[in-house]
Amino acid sequence: MLIDKDIAAWVGLWDDRGVLEFPFAPDGWPERLEGKAAVADYMRHYPDHIDLHDFPDVKIHETGDSGTIVVEMRGVGRVVETGKPFDMTYIAVVTVADGLITHYRDYWNPLAVSPGGATDFTRGDR
Repeated sequence: MLIDKDIAAWVGLWDDRGVLEFPFAPDGWPERLEGKAAVADYMRHYPDHIDLHDFPDVKIHETGDSGTIVVEMRGVGRVVETGKPFDMTYIAVVTVADGLITHYRDYWNPLAVSPGGATDFTRGDR
């Protein structure tokens, strides 16, 4: 859905009270979003900043909790503003209930982005 830039469909996977956390968020970036509406607001500008082309490396690890998985993934594409390559490795801990995401912890490398720069899709003024 993110590759297809269908943010509405991606947000549709979320429970109304779902929580999205960024434990490694740089200063000035959100660390925690509460609720589907907050996730939708955060993600709405994503395609304007990151043109994702592929997730070439995805590994899914089961946990002792049947509703929780750990996902290792690599997203590649380009930074829209600069045209430079985008290549980010993530680890996500995802919990679902009744088929919807209730909690998503997104571990990514904050050193690979510059707050306020082209990869800062949290800014709505772009």
